[in-house]
Amino acid sequence: MIHPTAVISESAKIGENVTIGPFCVVDDNVTIGDGCILKSHVVVRGPTRIGKNNKFYQFSSIGEDCQDKKYAGEPTELVIGDDNEFREGVTVHRGTIQDNSITIIGSRGLFMANAHIAHDCVLGDDIIIANNVAVAGHVHIDDFVIVGGATGIHQFCKIGAHAFLGAGGIILRDVPPFVMVSGQKNIPQGINSEGLKRRGFSKEEVLEIKRAYKAIYREGNTIDEALEKLAKPADEFNGVALMVKFLQDSKRGIIR
Repeated sequence: MIHPTAVISESAKIGENVTIGPFCVVDDNVTIGDGCILKSHVVVRGPTRIGKNNKFYQFSSIGEDCQDKKYAGEPTELVIGDDNEFREGVTVHRGTIQDNSITIIGSRGLFMANAHIAHDCVLGDDIIIANNVAVAGHVHIDDFVIVGGATGIHQFCKIGAHAFLGAGGIILRDVPPFVMVSGQKNIPQGINSEGLKRRGFSKEEVLEIKRAYKAIYREGNTIDEALEKLAKPADEFNGVALMVKFLQDSKRGIIR
Protein backbone atom coordinates (compact mmCIF):
# COMPACT_ATOMS: atom_id res chain seq x y z
CA MET A 1 0.00 0.00 0.00
CA ILE A 2 3.08 2.27 0.17
CA HIS A 3 4.87 3.02 -3.11
CA PRO A 4 8.65 2.50 -3.03
CA THR A 5 9.28 6.09 -4.19
CA ALA A 6 7.39 7.58 -1.22
CA VAL A 7 9.52 9.24 1.49
CA ILE A 8 8.12 8.65 4.97
CA SER A 9 9.67 9.82 8.23
CA GLU A 10 10.43 7.16 10.81
CA SER A 11 8.51 9.25 13.36
CA ALA A 12 5.33 9.35 11.25
CA LYS A 13 2.42 7.25 12.53
CA ILE A 14 0.56 5.53 9.70
CA GLY A 15 -2.78 3.79 10.37
CA GLU A 16 -4.17 0.61 8.87
CA ASN A 17 -5.13 0.26 5.20
CA VAL A 18 -3.43 3.54 4.24
CA THR A 19 -2.38 4.03 0.61
CA ILE A 20 0.61 6.29 -0.06
CA GLY A 21 1.32 6.68 -3.76
CA PRO A 22 4.36 7.60 -5.85
CA PHE A 23 6.63 10.47 -4.78
CA CYS A 24 4.64 11.41 -1.68
CA VAL A 25 6.46 12.92 1.31
CA VAL A 26 5.28 12.36 4.89
CA ASP A 27 7.30 14.42 7.38
CA ASP A 28 8.16 14.15 11.07
CA ASN A 29 5.34 14.41 13.62
CA VAL A 30 2.61 13.40 11.19
CA THR A 31 -0.22 11.03 12.10
CA ILE A 32 -2.34 9.58 9.29
CA GLY A 33 -5.49 7.71 10.27
CA ASP A 34 -6.86 4.44 8.95
CA GLY A 35 -8.03 4.19 5.37
CA CYS A 36 -6.47 7.42 4.10
CA ILE A 37 -5.30 7.68 0.48
CA LEU A 38 -2.42 9.87 -0.72
CA LYS A 39 -2.58 9.47 -4.49
CA SER A 40 0.79 10.84 -5.65
CA HIS A 41 3.14 13.82 -5.13
CA VAL A 42 1.33 14.71 -1.88
CA VAL A 43 3.39 16.47 0.80
CA VAL A 44 2.34 16.32 4.47
CA ARG A 45 4.41 18.34 6.96
CA GLY A 46 4.10 18.18 10.73
CA PRO A 47 2.99 18.55 13.36
CA THR A 48 -0.18 17.33 11.61
CA ARG A 49 -2.87 14.90 12.75
CA ILE A 50 -5.14 13.45 10.07
CA GLY A 51 -8.22 11.37 10.86
CA LYS A 52 -9.69 8.40 9.00
CA ASN A 53 -10.63 7.90 5.35
CA ASN A 54 -9.30 11.17 3.97
CA LYS A 55 -8.29 11.30 0.31
CA PHE A 56 -5.53 13.60 -0.98
CA TYR A 57 -5.02 14.10 -4.71
CA GLN A 58 -1.76 14.90 -6.45
CA PHE A 59 0.26 17.99 -5.56
CA SER A 60 -1.78 18.84 -2.47
CA SER A 61 0.37 20.40 0.27
CA ILE A 62 -0.89 19.68 3.78
CA GLY A 63 0.48 21.10 7.04
CA GLU A 64 3.17 23.30 5.54
CA ASP A 65 4.61 26.36 7.33
CA CYS A 66 2.25 29.30 7.00
CA GLN A 67 2.86 32.40 4.88
CA ASP A 68 2.55 34.85 7.79
CA LYS A 69 5.78 36.90 8.10
CA LYS A 70 5.45 36.76 11.88
CA TYR A 71 5.86 32.99 11.79
CA ALA A 72 9.31 32.04 13.09
CA GLY A 73 9.27 28.25 12.93
CA GLU A 74 7.26 27.57 16.09
CA PRO A 75 5.82 24.01 16.39
CA THR A 76 2.23 24.85 15.49
CA GLU A 77 -0.29 22.24 14.39
CA LEU A 78 -2.85 21.16 11.81
CA VAL A 79 -5.72 18.83 12.75
CA ILE A 80 -8.00 17.26 10.12
CA GLY A 81 -11.10 15.16 10.84
CA ASP A 82 -12.49 12.21 8.87
CA ASP A 83 -13.78 11.54 5.35
CA ASN A 84 -12.51 14.70 3.68
CA GLU A 85 -11.44 14.99 0.04
CA PHE A 86 -8.61 17.32 -0.96
CA ARG A 87 -8.34 17.70 -4.71
CA GLU A 88 -5.35 18.63 -6.85
CA GLY A 89 -3.12 21.44 -5.62
CA VAL A 90 -4.98 22.17 -2.38
CA THR A 91 -2.86 23.90 0.27
CA VAL A 92 -3.59 23.84 4.01
CA HIS A 93 -1.21 25.57 6.45
CA ARG A 94 -0.59 25.10 10.16
CA GLY A 95 -1.40 27.77 12.75
CA THR A 96 0.57 30.55 14.42
CA ILE A 97 1.31 31.38 18.04
CA GLN A 98 -0.44 34.72 17.52
CA ASP A 99 -3.73 32.76 17.58
CA ASN A 100 -4.24 29.30 19.11
CA SER A 101 -1.28 27.67 17.29
CA ILE A 102 -3.60 25.38 15.37
CA THR A 103 -5.52 25.11 12.10
CA ILE A 104 -8.58 22.85 12.31
CA ILE A 105 -10.59 21.19 9.56
CA GLY A 106 -13.65 19.11 10.44
CA SER A 107 -15.06 16.07 8.66
CA ARG A 108 -16.74 15.24 5.33
CA GLY A 109 -15.47 18.34 3.55
CA LEU A 110 -14.75 18.71 -0.16
CA PHE A 111 -11.85 21.00 -1.08
CA MET A 112 -11.70 21.40 -4.83
CA ALA A 113 -8.59 21.99 -6.94
CA ASN A 114 -6.21 24.80 -5.94
CA ALA A 115 -8.18 25.90 -2.88
CA HIS A 116 -6.09 27.47 -0.09
CA ILE A 117 -6.82 27.28 3.65
CA ALA A 118 -4.49 29.60 5.55
CA HIS A 119 -3.09 29.52 9.09
CA ASP A 120 -5.34 29.45 12.14
CA CYS A 121 -8.53 28.79 10.20
CA VAL A 122 -11.24 26.76 11.93
CA LEU A 123 -13.56 24.89 9.56
CA GLY A 124 -16.53 22.78 10.58
CA ASP A 125 -18.12 19.71 9.02
CA ASP A 126 -19.74 19.08 5.62
CA ILE A 127 -18.19 22.13 3.96
CA ILE A 128 -17.68 22.53 0.21
CA ILE A 129 -14.86 24.82 -0.93
CA ALA A 130 -14.84 25.17 -4.73
CA ASN A 131 -11.90 25.64 -7.11
CA ASN A 132 -9.42 28.48 -6.53
CA VAL A 133 -10.99 29.72 -3.31
CA ALA A 134 -8.57 31.63 -1.06
CA VAL A 135 -9.37 31.53 2.65
CA ALA A 136 -7.13 33.94 4.57
CA GLY A 137 -5.77 33.49 8.08
CA HIS A 138 -7.93 33.23 11.21
CA VAL A 139 -11.16 32.66 9.25
CA HIS A 140 -13.90 30.55 10.88
CA ILE A 141 -16.33 28.67 8.64
CA ASP A 142 -19.18 26.79 10.29
CA ASP A 143 -20.91 23.56 9.23
CA PHE A 144 -22.57 23.02 5.82
CA VAL A 145 -21.18 26.17 4.21
CA ILE A 146 -20.70 26.22 0.42
CA VAL A 147 -18.12 28.61 -1.05
CA GLY A 148 -18.27 29.22 -4.82
CA GLY A 149 -15.20 29.15 -7.05
CA ALA A 150 -12.56 31.90 -7.05
CA THR A 151 -13.98 33.51 -3.90
CA GLY A 152 -11.64 35.32 -1.52
CA ILE A 153 -12.37 35.49 2.22
CA HIS A 154 -10.61 38.22 4.22
CA GLN A 155 -8.71 37.33 7.37
CA PHE A 156 -10.67 37.10 10.65
CA CYS A 157 -14.04 36.81 8.87
CA LYS A 158 -16.63 34.36 10.15
CA ILE A 159 -19.04 32.46 7.92
CA GLY A 160 -22.15 31.12 9.65
CA ALA A 161 -23.56 27.63 9.26
CA HIS A 162 -25.49 26.79 6.06
CA ALA A 163 -24.40 30.02 4.33
CA PHE A 164 -23.88 30.01 0.57
CA LEU A 165 -21.23 32.25 -1.02
CA GLY A 166 -21.56 32.75 -4.76
CA ALA A 167 -18.56 32.44 -7.04
CA GLY A 168 -16.04 35.22 -7.58
CA GLY A 169 -16.83 37.40 -4.56
CA ILE A 170 -14.56 39.05 -2.00
CA ILE A 171 -15.85 38.53 1.54
CA LEU A 172 -14.77 41.41 3.77
CA ARG A 173 -17.28 41.04 6.61
CA ASP A 174 -19.01 38.24 8.47
CA VAL A 175 -21.76 36.27 6.72
CA PRO A 176 -24.60 35.22 9.07
CA PRO A 177 -25.92 31.65 9.14
CA PHE A 178 -28.25 30.58 6.29
CA VAL A 179 -27.56 33.70 4.20
CA MET A 180 -26.79 33.54 0.46
CA VAL A 181 -24.55 36.20 -1.06
CA SER A 182 -23.53 36.67 -4.68
CA GLY A 183 -21.55 38.96 -6.96
CA GLN A 184 -18.29 40.80 -6.39
CA LYS A 185 -20.05 43.15 -3.97
CA ASN A 186 -21.49 40.17 -2.08
CA ILE A 187 -25.07 41.36 -2.02
CA PRO A 188 -27.31 39.31 0.32
CA GLN A 189 -29.85 37.37 -1.72
CA GLY A 190 -32.05 35.75 0.92
CA ILE A 191 -31.52 32.51 2.77
CA ASN A 192 -30.34 29.14 1.52
CA SER A 193 -33.84 27.66 1.80
CA GLU A 194 -33.28 24.81 -0.66
CA GLY A 195 -30.21 23.67 1.26
CA LEU A 196 -32.16 23.77 4.52
CA LYS A 197 -34.94 21.60 3.10
CA ARG A 198 -32.38 19.04 1.95
CA ARG A 199 -30.92 18.96 5.45
CA GLY A 200 -34.25 18.27 7.14
CA PHE A 201 -35.30 21.69 8.41
CA SER A 202 -39.06 21.89 8.90
CA LYS A 203 -41.20 24.31 6.88
CA GLU A 204 -41.98 26.22 10.05
CA GLU A 205 -38.29 26.56 10.93
CA VAL A 206 -37.42 27.75 7.41
CA LEU A 207 -40.23 30.30 7.56
CA GLU A 208 -38.96 31.70 10.86
CA ILE A 209 -35.42 31.92 9.48
CA LYS A 210 -36.81 33.85 6.49
CA ARG A 211 -38.56 36.24 8.88
CA ALA A 212 -35.31 36.70 10.80
CA TYR A 213 -33.53 37.50 7.53
CA LYS A 214 -36.16 40.17 6.75
CA ALA A 215 -35.70 41.72 10.19
CA ILE A 216 -31.95 41.96 9.60
CA TYR A 217 -31.89 42.96 5.92
CA ARG A 218 -35.25 44.18 4.63
CA GLU A 219 -36.96 46.24 7.31
CA GLY A 220 -34.41 49.00 7.82
CA ASN A 221 -33.51 47.89 11.33
CA THR A 222 -30.18 48.43 13.00
CA ILE A 223 -28.52 45.28 14.31
CA ASP A 224 -29.66 46.12 17.84
CA GLU A 225 -33.24 46.64 16.65
CA ALA A 226 -33.15 43.36 14.73
CA LEU A 227 -31.83 41.53 17.78
CA GLU A 228 -34.68 42.94 19.85
CA LYS A 229 -37.24 41.70 17.32
CA LEU A 230 -35.64 38.26 17.16
CA ALA A 231 -35.39 37.69 20.91
CA LYS A 232 -38.77 35.96 21.23
CA PRO A 233 -38.59 33.65 18.16
CA ALA A 234 -35.02 32.75 19.17
CA ASP A 235 -36.44 31.17 22.33
CA GLU A 236 -38.50 28.78 20.19
CA PHE A 237 -36.48 28.16 17.03
CA ASN A 238 -32.88 26.93 17.05
CA GLY A 239 -32.15 28.44 13.62
CA VAL A 240 -33.14 31.92 14.77
CA ALA A 241 -31.18 31.46 17.98
CA LEU A 242 -28.12 30.60 15.87
CA MET A 243 -28.53 33.82 13.88
CA VAL A 244 -28.95 35.89 17.04
CA LYS A 245 -25.82 34.47 18.64
CA PHE A 246 -23.84 35.06 15.45
CA LEU A 247 -24.90 38.73 15.32
CA GLN A 248 -24.03 39.19 18.98
CA ASP A 249 -20.58 37.66 18.52
CA SER A 250 -19.66 39.36 15.25
CA LYS A 251 -16.59 41.60 15.57
CA ARG A 252 -16.11 42.65 11.94
CA GLY A 253 -19.76 43.43 11.36
CA ILE A 254 -21.97 41.53 8.94
CA ILE A 255 -22.39 41.84 5.19
CA ARG A 256 -25.29 44.23 4.56
